Amino acid sequence: MKKLFITLFLSLFLFSFDVFSQNTSIAQAYERDVKIRKTGMAILGTWAVGNMITGAIGRSQASGQTAYFHEMNLIWNVVNLGIAGAGYYFTAKGDMPESASALLNDQVSFQKTLLFNAGLDLAYIAGGFYLMERAKNTTIRPERLKGYGKSVILQGSFLFVFDIILHTIHSKQSSQFSDFLSHVQIGSNQVGIVLGF
Repeated sequence: MKKLFITLFLSLFLFSFDVFSQNTSIAQAYERDVKIRKTGMAILGTWAVGNMITGAIGRSQASGQTAYFHEMNLIWNVVNLGIAGAGYYFTAKGDMPESASALLNDQVSFQKTLLFNAGLDLAYIAGGFYLMERAKNTTIRPERLKGYGKSVILQGSFLFVFDIILHTIHSKQSSQFSDFLSHVQIGSNQVGIVLGF
């Protein structure tokens, strides 16, 4: 009976790893993770280039607050393009983690960064509204404050939606690792899987 139990346990243990590796190997999960991040950076880069082009054209052809709106879009998206380029480059050059737990840790860290960025995006939006409100109470270039404020609200809103959507997509990707690893227990001299019946 004891041998049967051990054989059954080992079979289930090995089967669970086999199912995990067939359905989602670390390499496949890493490739999906990289694809999500690259796509995100490509979207951010495209947004940045589009805003830089329209910002440069709009700044040269408009006046008043509209010119300042385009000017800030251009300036803001030079930074966005730099972030998108660096993010794409470092994602492409990254090495595959050695284990599922290392990949999960990396994914969770990336998701925390996205949530932190979303908080910053809300601060940008609030800052844009502050600039617009301040424009009402000053005689020193109020059109610049209003134009910059509108631009910061637009850019912060885009980034907020972008970060939340990227976080949602990315968290769905990492949830399968989290579910699997929640059943794994590692001790100083042992590894085990907790099975529920």
